[in-house]
Amino acid sequence: MQPICLSFDNGPTPGVTETVLEVLARRRIPAMFFTVGERLRDPAARKLAERARAEGHPVGNHTLTHGAPLGRRGGAEAVHEIQETDALLGPLREPERLFRPNGGGGTLGPHLLNASAAAYLRTGGHTVVLWNAVPRDFADPEGWPDTALAMAEAATAPVLMVLHDLPNGAMRHLDRVLGMLADRGARFLAEPPAECVPLRAGQPMPGFAACVSEDPMP
Repeated sequence: MQPICLSFDNGPTPGVTETVLEVLARRRIPAMFFTVGERLRDPAARKLAERARAEGHPVGNHTLTHGAPLGRRGGAEAVHEIQETDALLGPLREPERLFRPNGGGGTLGPHLLNASAAAYLRTGGHTVVLWNAVPRDFADPEGWPDTALAMAEAATAPVLMVLHDLPNGAMRHLDRVLGMLADRGARFLAEPPAECVPLRAGQPMPGFAACVSEDPMP
């Protein structure tokens, strides 16, 4: 089985993220957390982000509102979605300055980022982290474990799996799924696979700009 890097999107969610962190700690598995910025205005949610960081899990930016993909927004609006979340994260985003766009696919394209957003990420020292496995726990809270296991078994390259610490009951299966993956020989990565990182801070990525859209409006 290919190595697996776990990530959790769209939280933090009080009442859910605690369970995720407890499972990860008990199993000594690293993960990345990509937060929706507006959630950090809730003090209880911010404490969970702080706890995740204190327990060794990188915390990244997953836009302010998780609305329309940034490639389909105006330049200033797209930058605001990233910039405001950076401000809300504050020291929690350091030193990695991880960013994950929202939108379908997992492959960088013009729907995910526009030119202004891409320029902000490049000049701001961000590392962009995409994904290659989404078992859709957000839509199928009971069936996602089978999907996740099938994706892991079928993978021919390291896996960056996206799960969601949302209040739909899906995460009550997390411990069982991680146990089954471990029993099947999975090794859990602390770093995202290179194939899922189209922009890395401090490194030239000449193809990055070619994969984003022009700003669709002023």
